[in-house]
Amino acid sequence: MLEIIDLHVSYGAIKAVQGISLKVPEGKIIALIGTNGAGKSTTLRTICGLLKPESGRILLEGQDITGLPTKDIVRRGISMVPEGRHVFPDLTVYENLMLGAYIRTDRKEIEEELEEVYRLFPRLKERSQQLAGTLSGGEQQMLALGRALMADPKVLLMDEPSLGLAPVLVQEIFSLIRRIHERGKTLLLIEQNARAALTLAHYAYVLETGRIVMEGTGADLLKNDEVRRIYLGEGEVAG
Repeated sequence: MLEIIDLHVSYGAIKAVQGISLKVPEGKIIALIGTNGAGKSTTLRTICGLLKPESGRILLEGQDITGLPTKDIVRRGISMVPEGRHVFPDLTVYENLMLGAYIRTDRKEIEEELEEVYRLFPRLKERSQQLAGTLSGGEQQMLALGRALMADPKVLLMDEPSLGLAPVLVQEIFSLIRRIHERGKTLLLIEQNARAALTLAHYAYVLETGRIVMEGTGADLLKNDEVRRIYLGEGEVAG
């Protein structure tokens, strides 16, 4: 579905992504884990066309989308839930959701998608005429997810969906992500909560300083001593 081949991205003299390659198969949840500065968000922003790579290729269904304008990438089927949610605080929940559907023209399909989003996030329907800026952090994250789904993407990118949320809300957000996947969506997930991400993911990649240093199924990485020590906070593992 989505493939990255030997991607290099720099901020001036800083090499943020150094030759990573990864695959996001159709219908799967793929996770990228790593510490701050590992290159996770840079990777997502490059896929979306917000950053231009120095070299490398990004393919969607075999078609090269490297360096295309963001609006064209969205039209081809990629949407992102950005870190920090970035809802429009002075617009209503409904208006925020409608902005997610800006590339679509069939009114009936848009209304059907809206009802599907409301079924997934009943609280958004309850608060449809409420200003987005008055929502709680968890509700704003639901709105950001719903807004991205309104584009009916083939691949949904999520950048730190649990960031800043209380533990009980983190569980709820990951439950919702699982439900989104069950609707048939292909997901690429960046998440500092490595345990939650690996529990959810079919396959995962570990990034360190712009390079992939480890990969495997979510279940296998959860059992890996180095992953447990560095990313799961389990201290030194005897062995």
